[in-house]
Amino acid sequence: MTIAVTGATGYLGSHMLLSLHDRGVDAVGVAESGTLPPALLNHVLLSILSSADVQGLATVFETHDVTGVIHFAGNDATPAGSLIDPMAQYDQILTPTLTALRAATLRGIEHFVFSSTASVYGVPQRMPIREETPLSPISPFGAAMGMAERIVADVCRPACIGTAILRYFNVAGADPNARAGETGHPRHLIKAAAQIATGVLNEPLKIYGNDYNTPDGTCIRDYIHVSDMAEAHATALDHLMAGGGSVTLNCGYGRGISVHEVIAAVQRVTGKTLPTQYAARRQGDAPLLIADTAAIRTALSWVPRYDDIDVIIRSAIQWEEQSRVRAA
Repeated sequence: MTIAVTGATGYLGSHMLLSLHDRGVDAVGVAESGTLPPALLNHVLLSILSSADVQGLATVFETHDVTGVIHFAGNDATPAGSLIDPMAQYDQILTPTLTALRAATLRGIEHFVFSSTASVYGVPQRMPIREETPLSPISPFGAAMGMAERIVADVCRPACIGTAILRYFNVAGADPNARAGETGHPRHLIKAAAQIATGVLNEPLKIYGNDYNTPDGTCIRDYIHVSDMAEAHATALDHLMAGGGSVTLNCGYGRGISVHEVIAAVQRVTGKTLPTQYAARRQGDAPLLIADTAAIRTALSWVPRYDDIDVIIRSAIQWEEQSRVRAA
């Protein structure tokens, strides 16, 4: 039995492979480009394929006796970016998803875990957000992920492929042993704060809006450590392999933290003042997103290990510091 992880060289996919490796599960990575973290190079085979190469992916599944797929789509996609170039982000999310599903049905894959996002909800009236909340995305990114969810369900149901759709909230941090982390230019608050705090970026941290209807005027998010996110996906796969039914579940901690509170945590962890600058609100940013996590904790008996904003930030800081040393 082998598990295939698509989007394997991205932030989420690389941590997913680390989680499977730590569990002793045989896995193969698939990506359009990039490399795996050094800790995985002698343990996981990486196949570089076009996101539209159905036959190539089906061959990977057959060659490695793949029985389950954990699919990460749109490694570079973000809500803000999707407003600038919606066509590109629809393509980044939907094309690899259709390819993965076509290959899965060709090769009789038994289990399919799809990594979705809380952006499918838009701006719900009720907090925390339950899975039955109607989907009403406010960005092309969220809309594309919602479409992908529907496609996964529609394709897998008649093919008798067990599915788990996990809607992750704000993933942050890095592997606790600094084996992997988020690379490149920051796309999210904690990554940006960590790079500024460690001197990778020499600029103030932009706070997009301080007039939201929240206690301190800044956006509130449910941050989840990337290793807990990966473990939740692995646990969802366990559920399917044990004969459990298809599920759609939120993946977060059920606790909201504001931008100002993240900044205070960075300063607490580093002992340094973080330079900041207020900027206008960004289109596509919801004021408040917090997961109702009762379903995932009940259905999967999932217990997170890193539910602490200081732990999340400390791991992100450690990753940036070690990345600077490696680059020197």
